Parts: sequence; structure tokens; C-alpha cells
Amino acid sequence: MELDFERCYRAVDSRDQRFDGWFFTAVTSTGIYCRPSCPAITPKRENVRFYPSAAAAQRSGFRACKRCRPDAAPGSPEWDVRADLVGRAMRLIGDGVVDREGVPGLASRLGYTERHLNRLLTAELGAGPLALARAQRAQTARILIETTSLGLAEIAFASGFGSVRQFNGTIQEVYAQAPGQLRARGSAGGHDEPGTITVRLAYRSPLHVPSLLGFLETRALPGVEERTGNTYRRGLTLPHGSATVALTPADRFISATLRLGDVRDLAPAVARCRRLFDLDADPDAVDATLGADVALAAAVAQEPGVRVPRSVDGFEMAVRAIVGQQVSVAGARTTLTRLIRAAGTMPPADPRSPSGSSPDLPPSTSRASGSLAAAGLSSLGAFPSAAVVADLPDEAFGMPAARRDTIRRLAAAVADGKIDLEPGADRAETVARLEELPGIGAWTAGYVAMRAIGDPDVFLPTDLAVRRGAAALGLPSAPKALAAHAERWRPWRSYALVRLWRAA
Repeated sequence: MELDFERCYRAVDSRDQRFDGWFFTAVTSTGIYCRPSCPAITPKRENVRFYPSAAAAQRSGFRACKRCRPDAAPGSPEWDVRADLVGRAMRLIGDGVVDREGVPGLASRLGYTERHLNRLLTAELGAGPLALARAQRAQTARILIETTSLGLAEIAFASGFGSVRQFNGTIQEVYAQAPGQLRARGSAGGHDEPGTITVRLAYRSPLHVPSLLGFLETRALPGVEERTGNTYRRGLTLPHGSATVALTPADRFISATLRLGDVRDLAPAVARCRRLFDLDADPDAVDATLGADVALAAAVAQEPGVRVPRSVDGFEMAVRAIVGQQVSVAGARTTLTRLIRAAGTMPPADPRSPSGSSPDLPPSTSRASGSLAAAGLSSLGAFPSAAVVADLPDEAFGMPAARRDTIRRLAAAVADGKIDLEPGADRAETVARLEELPGIGAWTAGYVAMRAIGDPDVFLPTDLAVRRGAAALGLPSAPKALAAHAERWRPWRSYALVRLWRAA
């Protein structure tokens, strides 16, 4: 990736937080790298180097700043927007695929050779997939060191390192401190509730919290997700087990309190929470494009930073989209709740609990789970997997036979790997394969592309609420005319959709 020195230096000189995560600043005289907004540096031009990734800075021998913690900066919004190989690879690396399947697994998912993938990532980001995954492992390890009482050897393997020696060397190299020194600086075991990990998920301001939480609350499935005050909680299914998370917005970060069945799932859990709340978006770029339209200008000025609520489970979102065809939101919730109960993934009600929640589920037996698993899991369950849904009896669905058949066909295709709804999916290919299934048209496929696989430029001109919102804002409400008008909102038409839904 080509970085313009003058533009980057101006951002650093003004400590502009909008550029955090876009690039990283390394200072040759100190040997450290920082985020652009770091208050600790005012570097001379001749001492500055700019890198497109933390991994590239580490690869060049720089260590992370202890004050601004550049590894905790928001992710680059470029990886949300881009649908090419590099964007897909970055989303999969963030989800921990390299730690679980290695570079061969990543390359296989993307359909390219390891050599070609390494060449492209190095050209764009200054580091290959192994180095990018290593940088993420170091961040995961630091969080576990500073916020849990797990033993350092347990943390090494939970973070994805192959050995304690590799773990010690990487932490020393990246943070210029041994793991024991990092622990002394942290507050291990200092949580009010044992068995949880609390992390701060940074984002670029502004973030319109009411629209985000309101959207999720309206569609919340009882027993899987809930909103209490300013906190949204839900159950998760992760690569190594189940988990729950409580997400509470604060100034410039989201507080995420995770209860994991297996601590190896910390990195994918964080990635999925970031995706759910659309935290890596660039709201200034989005609002500048949408606000340039007179019809949207007032709404953008009144509610800056509206995000696209996404998902933590692509299959779940696809089922929601199918069930929601031509029924009300309330009706879809009732049908989905019935399906989840039939699948048996929702914890049984606990009569002792005033909220009807269940007692803790049995802990994971994983060696890496340590004291966190011993604390058990929360009362919220997770959405059933594709394999489970495919085998449910007819009476579990509570919907017309045609729609039931569509969900079964989708579940079978996802379970068999014929349809990819993961973060690194090829967006165009996924939409095409969805539309091949009977009962899935352009609206459903587009909705899945927007919320499940993160396409920022989806538009649904036939959606009734979208047309009502357009009419309320003085825009054409006929689908063809509205679609033509929406061309000026590219590449952020998904964000325009959310605003039209709000206007309705």
C-alpha cells in the first residue's frame, strides 16, 4: 500500500484520531511505533517512517508504544470496504483463521496459493499472513496477561503461539518487556465477576449509539440476545466453544465483557463484536458522501455516525432474512424463537431467576480454558448451527412449507461448504449462490450481503420501509427511480438504507 508521506505527517503533526488504524508511525530515534494520534511524539521528519500495518512496523524492528498502544487502535476501514483478495484475507486473519488452520488453511479458503497470497499481502501491508497473525497474537496475549489470572504458559497457547519460548520472544520484541513485566503493570484478576475478560473496543467517532442499540433491540431473539439500559448482551458460537458478551458503549470505545468457554476464542470473539457494531467504519467518509445529498443532509447533521448493525454469525443472519420475508419484525421474532427452542440451543429457564435465565452451563474441558471455563457460561444461548437446523423436524419451523424448504436447503449448503457466509467470503459469489436457492431473491441476498458479510454498498429499493423512508425525506419512492437516485450514495448505500429505515 502506497502511503503519502505529507498527508501522513500532517495527520501525525495534528494528532488526528481519525487516522488511527489507517497507518502506523515509527520513529527511528526511539525505535517505537505509535498510532497517528499519540500524544507522546512530535517526531522530526527525518526520523519518521510510515507503515500500513503494525506487523510491518514490527517486522522492521520497531516496538509498540506503551502509552498509545497502537495495537488496540480501530482497524482500517479499508478492509470493510474492499471485496478483493487482500480485504477478504484481512477479515479472515482477524477472525483467527491462521491460528486455527495455518497459512495453508487461509490460502485454501481464499482459493489461492500460499505464495501468491504472501506476495499480495506483503506488497499491500508490508507483511505476510504469518507476520499479521503474529501481531494479532501478541495483542491477544497482552490482553490476557493484563486482565486475567491465567498462568503465562496457558496464555501462550491460548493466544495461538506454538511454544512458550515463541511467546516470550514475541512479547519481548513487540512490547520491549517480558510477559511477567506486563503482568506487573496490569491488574490481573481484578474483575468484579470472576471468569470474565473485559476489553475496550476502540472506534472512530462519532458513533450514533441509539440507532445501533435500537435496531438490535427491536430484532432481539429472547434467550439469545437482550438489551438492558445501554448494554447489549448475546450468546456466541465460536471456533472452540460457546461464549457470551456484554457490550456497553462509552466515550471512544465499547466496553466488551466476555465470558468464554475457551480463552483461545478471545481474538475471534473480539473480531465478531467489532463487526456486529461496525466499529471499523469511517463515519466521516460515510457522512460526507450521504450529507452531500440535500435530502439526507439534515438527518446526517442531526444523527452523525449511524452504523450498519452487522452480525456475529452469517448463517444466523441468512435465516433471519428468509424468515423476515413479507412478515413483521415481531412475527419473525416469534418464528425464530420457536426454531431456536426446537433446536435445543437455548438454556432452559431457571425458576429461581427473576428474569427467567438459566443457571450456568457446564464449563469447557479445554486445557486452555483455565479459570475462565471454571466460572461457567452465561444464561444466554446461541443460534443453532447449519447442521442442526438442516435436521430439524417440520414442526420446528412454524412457517409455510416453501420457506421451510428454503431454510433447509440453505442450511445444507452452508454445512457442506457450498455457500460461504464467513467474513472472508467472496461477496459477489455468495450473492450469486444464494440467489440460486429457491425462495431467495435479490432482497434476501442483498440483506445477507449487507449484514452477514459486511458489504457497505447494498441497496434494496423494493423494500417497503425503505420506500416509505424515502417518501418521508422527499425522495422518489418508486423502486427504479429510487435506485437511480441512490447511485450518488456509492460506496455507502448500506448506510443510506439504515437512514431510510429510520426515516420510515
